[in-house]
Amino acid sequence: MEKCYQNIAVVIPAYNESKHITAVVKEVKNFIRVENIFVVDDGSDDGTGGKAAGLGVKVISHEKNYGKGRALITGLNEIKNSPDISAVITLDGDGQHNPSYIPEFITKFFETGADIIIGNRMNKTARMPAMRRVSNKITSLIISRLTGLKIPDSQSGYRLIGRSIIRNIYLKRTHFDTESELILKAAGNEAKIDFIYIDTIYSDEKSKMNPFIDTYRFLSLVFRSFFW
Repeated sequence: MEKCYQNIAVVIPAYNESKHITAVVKEVKNFIRVENIFVVDDGSDDGTGGKAAGLGVKVISHEKNYGKGRALITGLNEIKNSPDISAVITLDGDGQHNPSYIPEFITKFFETGADIIIGNRMNKTARMPAMRRVSNKITSLIISRLTGLKIPDSQSGYRLIGRSIIRNIYLKRTHFDTESELILKAAGNEAKIDFIYIDTIYSDEKSKMNPFIDTYRFLSLVFRSFFW
């Protein structure tokens, strides 16, 4: 058993991840108390929620698939008023985020006082699909211009979010654009955003992102951000 962090929670959005969720949760349990691990089953029909529940973590189930962003919001809302939680780490349930980085996120959080720490995959992109690599560079450039900050990996869902951000920023997007919305709104509140380097992990499974629909959602987010 590694060091178990007392005041850190983990939210894992998952949709049809029965193949990976057991390994992900078991690894997270090496660092986080089991009562502080939340799996949000976003309408899975493959037993994802049942497998997670069997490991003793709290499972919150959506009656249907609403989207990753909605799953994240559900998880964050579940713990936003807990006085014992100082930060939440979000990571995907598909095995693309290595839980072994959890201590590095937490160490940087306490050392720097950052409000958000994002896992930056862009230092080693050879294993990242070409379409995803190009998309990420473009969206990260746009987010950087809008925020006035250097955001190298705006699409990374592996991040630590401080309690003040969870309690004071209200998210409305419900798909993959939620993570960009969080950065934009946090930057607008003068939040401190930092990064750690993480590995790029991809298997041969099909991405749940739709390049056309999710690009439209991102552009819609950018347009709406001018009127916040």
